[in-house]
Amino acid sequence: MLSGKSIDCTLHPCNPIADDGDEVHFCSTCAFSDACLSVGYGKPELSALHCLVEHVGPYRTGAHVFRTGDPFRAIYAVRAGTVKTCVVDKDGREQVLGFYLPGEVIGLNAIYPDQFPCDAVALEAAQFCRFSFPAMSALASRMPALQQHLFRLLSKELGTATLLAADHTADERMAAFLLDLGDRYRARGFSGTQFRLSMARGDIANYLRLASETVSRVLGRFRSQKFIDINGRSVTLLDRKALRDIAHDECTN
Repeated sequence: MLSGKSIDCTLHPCNPIADDGDEVHFCSTCAFSDACLSVGYGKPELSALHCLVEHVGPYRTGAHVFRTGDPFRAIYAVRAGTVKTCVVDKDGREQVLGFYLPGEVIGLNAIYPDQFPCDAVALEAAQFCRFSFPAMSALASRMPALQQHLFRLLSKELGTATLLAADHTADERMAAFLLDLGDRYRARGFSGTQFRLSMARGDIANYLRLASETVSRVLGRFRSQKFIDINGRSVTLLDRKALRDIAHDECTN
């Protein structure tokens, strides 16, 4: 992210990880670099933000980054691995709320209640940049681009919730899900057509509000139609246009 602490990182389309950049350049997946660079902020000018960053991890598969009810003190930007957020009801039933990739931020939904309203669980070995949120808020008040970027991140989460609440078919949901993953990987400099589904089929089904059997059946149908190739958890999007036609514009915007 923005730390000078070096970690040996190798970019791979199915196992992406952020590099640390150098004294002048941001790391390859920095969640804030686009907003800062667009208005002329370079890494040397962001020494104050640099001081807020702490590299944490790795968290092992299944480890909690935070739990429901924990006090909100920081937001986390994923450097490596994938994270799911979820809630568990009083009967022990889990509801998956989202998946987060390298370069994406978790914890923003805790700003208002001042405590985390969900669990964040590592789906594979995960590393993070942790930002003190009180300190970041003070800095954002002096850096409009940073403040606006935080608002955009919050807006994106609200948009995802709206999509899941809409009445879409299983095929539409799955096509939109795959396209969204590809677009998010590509936006961070990784392959947008070949990536790893680090989340289990059951987690995907839970997130999309579908049965696990339905997810497997739809993926199998997409494969037989040569829209995708899938080998274990490795997925290649062979025909993005066909997937977009299935998803429709309202699912992919």
